[in-house]
Amino acid sequence: MANASIAAGAPTRPVKYRSMSRDRRWAMRWSYFFLVLFVVFFLTPPIYMFITSLKSSGEISAAKNPWWVYAPTLSNYEELLGQNQYLVFFRNSAIVSVCVVAVTMLISVTAAFALARMKFWGSATLATGVFLTYLVPDTLLFIPLFKMFAFVRDTTGIELMNHWWTLIIIYPTLSVPFATWIMIGYFASIPKELDEAALIDGATWMQTLTKIFIPVAMPGIIAATIFSFTVSWAQFLYPLAFTTSIDQLVLPVGIVTSLIKGDVFNWGQIMTGALLGAAPPLIIYAFLMDYYIAGLTAGATKG
Repeated sequence: MANASIAAGAPTRPVKYRSMSRDRRWAMRWSYFFLVLFVVFFLTPPIYMFITSLKSSGEISAAKNPWWVYAPTLSNYEELLGQNQYLVFFRNSAIVSVCVVAVTMLISVTAAFALARMKFWGSATLATGVFLTYLVPDTLLFIPLFKMFAFVRDTTGIELMNHWWTLIIIYPTLSVPFATWIMIGYFASIPKELDEAALIDGATWMQTLTKIFIPVAMPGIIAATIFSFTVSWAQFLYPLAFTTSIDQLVLPVGIVTSLIKGDVFNWGQIMTGALLGAAPPLIIYAFLMDYYIAGLTAGATKG
């Protein structure tokens, strides 16, 4: 019967095609398995935070199922948003983050353009050095910064400690190197004919940057902007070390300082404050994720 079917012209799939199809099914199964594992691993903490934020203090301390809300309430949100100090924390974080993003992009875009397109002696080594500075952990930097602030205070009388605007000076040491590295990769992926044509037409380097490269490199600029905002919004060590007064704290440190008193943890409001604090970066990533990925992977397709 099988031979008769083949002789009659019945369609059959080659052995190689069947093997590839079977391998593809197994690859898809493993992909979905690891995708589900990834989702469970990373979404479990925020889901637990959200569930806890809807509980009262009595329900949190009771020995009940921690993954279920028996009496949901919005009292944690009402009490936290009704506190003036939380709004001060949020305002300080917003001002610092916006200013840090502006400073970072002003420095990194111009520096990356010079290192990627205005070739000069040592530019490649300098570009590598810029990125390597990002690899230095911030735990090794805040002690030298203390010394620098003490020197400024002793020589000029300007006190830089315990001021939220001091963070605008400090945070670019973390955001500028990586943002510059992102922009170098993106600028390097742009065809050289663009800047050569602009220079032949009489444009200056600054005009070439502002009128040609910045519009073309907008995905890379958005990626660097998102990164700079995330670093400045979520930074914990520097504000913990350099600010102490309640009215000078930013959101990550303010939540821990004001809602943890001794060995008493107000878990409901801590989870609520953490969720509200995570909302701005989450919204930004939700709308600009495609630009962020394009900016990070731009240099991989060069050549």
